[in-house]
Amino acid sequence: MSLLDNDRLFPSDSRGLSLARALFTSICDLPIISPHGHTDPTWFAKDEPFENPTALFVTPDHYVFRMLYSQGVTLEELGISPTDNEEVEIDPRQVWRCFASHYYLFRGTPSRLWIDYSLEKVFGIEEVLSQKTADEIYDEINNSLRLPNFSPRALFDRFNIDVMATTEGALETLQAHREIANSSWNGRVITTYRPDILTDPDHPNFFESLQIFGKLTNCDPTTWQGYLDAHRSRRKFFREHGATATDHGHPTARTANLSLKEAETLFDDVVNGNSTAEQRELFRAQMLTEMAKMSIDDGMVMQIHAGSVRNHSSKVYQRFGSDKGFDIPAKADYVNYLRPLLEVVGHEPKLTVIVFTLDETTYSRELAPLAGVYPALKLGPPWWFFDSVEGMYRFRKMTTETAGFYNTVGFNDDTRAFCSIPARHDIARRVDCSFLASLITSGRLREDEAFELAQDLTFNLAKRAYRL
Repeated sequence: MSLLDNDRLFPSDSRGLSLARALFTSICDLPIISPHGHTDPTWFAKDEPFENPTALFVTPDHYVFRMLYSQGVTLEELGISPTDNEEVEIDPRQVWRCFASHYYLFRGTPSRLWIDYSLEKVFGIEEVLSQKTADEIYDEINNSLRLPNFSPRALFDRFNIDVMATTEGALETLQAHREIANSSWNGRVITTYRPDILTDPDHPNFFESLQIFGKLTNCDPTTWQGYLDAHRSRRKFFREHGATATDHGHPTARTANLSLKEAETLFDDVVNGNSTAEQRELFRAQMLTEMAKMSIDDGMVMQIHAGSVRNHSSKVYQRFGSDKGFDIPAKADYVNYLRPLLEVVGHEPKLTVIVFTLDETTYSRELAPLAGVYPALKLGPPWWFFDSVEGMYRFRKMTTETAGFYNTVGFNDDTRAFCSIPARHDIARRVDCSFLASLITSGRLREDEAFELAQDLTFNLAKRAYRL
């Protein structure tokens, strides 16, 4: 019995269902554009088999961590090592059994759709994962992973990925990307410049990173001009390794437009360790504007991922580090916070600033109206907690009337879990086809326009927005 309904996520009325089926058929085999994500480039550089099912499905996925932890499963039971190196459960089969016995917790969630899709479409498994089937499914996946057609590169090709962008910190050597570029493989894996460790004075490694920054760039990052020149140098290095975009994960979308003297004074206070919390937030704000100005100069697309209260549990952060499921959405202000940046660069048609949000209340009130008028601004797709069926529907319903479709940038999967990539794109394509079908049946869109839009939403908008 199949795990997946062929008409999943489509309308239930006969006309809507027929239209959604036809639209989906027209785009379901298009290549995947994955312009922003967190897969490991060494997978594709080394092309070594994935270690085991647990390493593929459980260990990299914070969606899995948070759900299981909420029901009393400890991170140690999932094989997550504390920073103090205390002994934990390291038998991957035992971790998998724990995951499988709690798989029912994911009913109705996006994770359930992603994992069921991966089990059936990637590994040919049609049994529901449970405590009873855990070992059988583990062995089936594990045996497949030893086969050549399940290597990272083989799966990349089978997933029909046109291009994939990973995300690396500003100090990374990008050795894996060099190895990929110098190999005989034709898969296109590019990097993305993420300078957060150097633009956030609250990061625990900020001051240490500044020293490394200077050595890498032969610039003096203790002066304002030297610091900006160091960023320009690293951005150039990343572009030489295929990067077309930058990414900025900030607590808020606040931007600033300080004078040169004000910026120099602020920077001096920050690098000398004399800054207040307000000054550090102002510095982050100014750096978003500085990065936007650099994007005008070098042509890189700028992504702003704002509004996450990261590491909400100090207990988990101190024991296990970041990215363990405790990043929580917060209220956001885009109208006032983005205004200083938009005053400087918002009217530049050659610049693309893609804004993501974790605060859905801002879609119709703030983000759609802003993207609907400023040439430089585009709306990123639903992200993280709203990377879901209902989240995608709400995004289309709340933004299309004001911003249209062409001030959005298609879909990106933003994942560490490699096998979820085709699953996530399948969901996005089905949701978009369903939404387009609803516009047709309500007389708001012609059929010929819907088929053209389906192609754009699936492939063309992302390709164009990220300059791929």
